[in-house]
Amino acid sequence: TTAALANNHATGAAVTLNVTAEWKIGQDYIPMPDGILSVLRVLPFTDRGNLNMFDIRYQLRLNDLYDFSDISVIHYQMTMWQLDLLDMILVGEKPIDYNQIGNRLYINMAWGDDLDVGEYIIIECYRKLNAEEYTQAYNDFWLKRYATALIKRQWGENLIKFTGVTMLGGVSMNGETIYNEAIREIGELETDGRLTWEEPLLFDIG
Repeated sequence: TTAALANNHATGAAVTLNVTAEWKIGQDYIPMPDGILSVLRVLPFTDRGNLNMFDIRYQLRLNDLYDFSDISVIHYQMTMWQLDLLDMILVGEKPIDYNQIGNRLYINMAWGDDLDVGEYIIIECYRKLNAEEYTQAYNDFWLKRYATALIKRQWGENLIKFTGVTMLGGVSMNGETIYNEAIREIGELETDGRLTWEEPLLFDIG
């Protein structure tokens, strides 16, 4: 599968994570490569782009949409939404369960009936970026500020041991102030990071 995908993309464009394993139908899971954070869904196996003459969408386009001057596109769009809703209720998507620690994706389906040999399973997921390959990640302004605050916190922890020690010229070190400032900056940066880049929580209905 990785080799097939690599032939359809430019070098280094898409396929950077891969795993090779012997698969048996009795195990009911797919081994995933390292770096996958979460799996959102498995795309439907049916090809909705190929319509035969008995399909309701084909008949709708044939009988009602041959002339857009007499029919509103809104009606067609609402009908498509209705058909998608019926397909989601009656057919639905394949239930999945992803184990990040074990790198296993369990798909609850009848493997022998729903899939044929040679077919592809397309998965929508989030994965980690390789920092050695995408070095521009280290040039992020927020990351620079956060790293600086962490170093400041560590420096404050080190200086707390020498609080009250008077140096040459009568200057005394106050590591506690540096530490408290770093804690405040880290908290502000983490809050700003969550508000700016964190994905909203998904709502479960039902």
